[in-house]
Order: sequence, then structure tokens, then C-alpha cells
Amino acid sequence: MDASGPLISSWESQSNPKPPPRERLDAYARFFATERSVARTPFRVLPTAQLTSEERTRRDELFHELVSLRDEIQGHRPAGSILTDPFAGSYWRFPRGEGITIVCSALPQAYLESIPYADPYAPDYVELYRFADLDALLELHGHLRAVNPLNDVQVRAPAELKTDDYTTHLVLLGGVDWNTTTAEFLRHFDVPVRQMAREAEAEPGGFLVGEGPDEELIEPLLRRVGDKEVLVADVAHFFRGVSPYNDNCTVTICNGMYARGTFGAVRALTDARVRDRNEAHLRTRFPGMTTFSILCRVTVLLGAVVTPDWSSPEVVLHQWPEPTA
Repeated sequence: MDASGPLISSWESQSNPKPPPRERLDAYARFFATERSVARTPFRVLPTAQLTSEERTRRDELFHELVSLRDEIQGHRPAGSILTDPFAGSYWRFPRGEGITIVCSALPQAYLESIPYADPYAPDYVELYRFADLDALLELHGHLRAVNPLNDVQVRAPAELKTDDYTTHLVLLGGVDWNTTTAEFLRHFDVPVRQMAREAEAEPGGFLVGEGPDEELIEPLLRRVGDKEVLVADVAHFFRGVSPYNDNCTVTICNGMYARGTFGAVRALTDARVRDRNEAHLRTRFPGMTTFSILCRVTVLLGAVVTPDWSSPEVVLHQWPEPTA
């Protein structure tokens, strides 16, 4: 880290401080992310490519903290900066102290009536039974709390949203059938992906992608086993954009035609075995973009969801916006 004394003094000046540039903060983060930096003399800053997965995670955490501290001192944060920071390390990591609200689909009353413990007067009443997509909710809530320990994370059904919730980072779980918030927010963005509502439970539905004569319906894959329709592969939609109600916050949609697709959309960026590749794909495919969308296949193998790998062309079905020349 070759920095002159006068340059460092300018960063520490009380009367006229000049904040260190992002590349300098990245160098600091890489230096302190690994003991190998001081394993021999002269001390060194390792290139990112030479860091292990654990060291990269530590680098990402340090860099994010340093940038947050610098921006707090400056008293501002550029709109949508969390979306474009190439060293953010996690698309589920948000600036310290900012609220996060998960909006999870609510089960219709007809379903709740068939669940004994969903009755508030039952001795073993479980409040969470009122939500759909519980696999996705449990996975996402745990991950958000782990990577944002100083942030308030709330869970709401669409009908429970309060005025202040709309100006937090919003994460919408589930599709247009049961999560009315998903449909409302997608109207704010000109994304060429539309989910077809399922008029009946037996209908697979699907996503319409493209516009005009190029519009295409992408459906889940099912096969009949005995007298049952078994889900082979769902269709999942991951969308991220700047909140229309707060330029410093985000709206994220994780949605599938079935609950397995919603779970797969969440796991794409929480599964430790796949998330690094998927984050790298986002940075490469959507460089500097604050709004983007991925539609992908989520394989269901013997009842278990296989986390989608967005670096695989066979998995990704549609991406938007198109690359710039």
C-alpha cells in the first residue's frame, strides 16, 4: 500500500478532510483480510485472485464497513450505491442500521382452515403458519440477520404493511397469486417479465417474457407419477431495483410459480456453494446497473430444490436489461 505521508495526513485532517478513494479502502480490506499479508517482509497486499474464499468474504466485510464509515462521515450515500458496489460481497448485505422488511405471501383462509395450529385459539397455535413460502422465509430471514447484525429485519404479510415499511429495503417473497405487493411493485418497473396468475391449483401457469411478437411463455415442468403431477423444474424470477419510494433503498423480488421456485430464487444468493458464482455473474452481466432481472430454472430432484447456478446457460432462461454495446 504505497501512500505518501501528506496523502494520509489529508485523510486524517480535522479542518479539511479528504476521504480516501474506494480503491484505497479495497487495498486496506485485502491487507487485513489475511494473515499472509504480514507472513514475510516486506509486507504485501495480495491480489483478489489470490485470496481464498474465506479471505474474500472477510475482505468484502471489511471493505463494506470501511465504505459505510466513510460515507457516514461525508453525510451521504449515492442513490442505489448498494446495487453497484462491485465489492459488496453479498447482494443481501445492506448499509448498517437501515431497515429491511420481508413481505411474505399470506395463505388464503381456505388453506388456514385445514391447519389446526393456524387457529389463534388453538393451544399450539403457530403464528408463522399464516405465511406461504416458509422454506424461503426461514432461509432468507436467517441469512439477512447473519450478514446484517445491526439492521432491523421485519416480516410482514402484504396486508400488514405499515407506511414506514415502504421506505425500507423491501424483499418480496412469492408471486402475484397470493402476494399482491409483488404485482404492485412490478408495475413501477418496465421489466419485460410478467407472471401469469394460476386460475386453479392444477394449472402450472408461467412467465411471459419479451414484448410484442417475440413474447414467449415459459412454464414449469411437471410429469405424472401414478395419479399425481410431480414438479420436475420450476421457473424462478429474481428482480432487484431501486425503491420508487426511497432512492437509498432497494426492492428485491424472489418469486416462482410454485414455492420451490421462490425458495430457489432465495438460495441463489444464500447457498455458500453457489452464491459466489452467482454474484460474479451479476457483476459481469449487469455492471453498474441498479435494476436487473433473471428468470431461471429451479430443478426439483426427488423432492429437493437444487440451487440454480446462474453461470450456466441451461439454467438461465431470460435476463434483462440487454447488455450495452
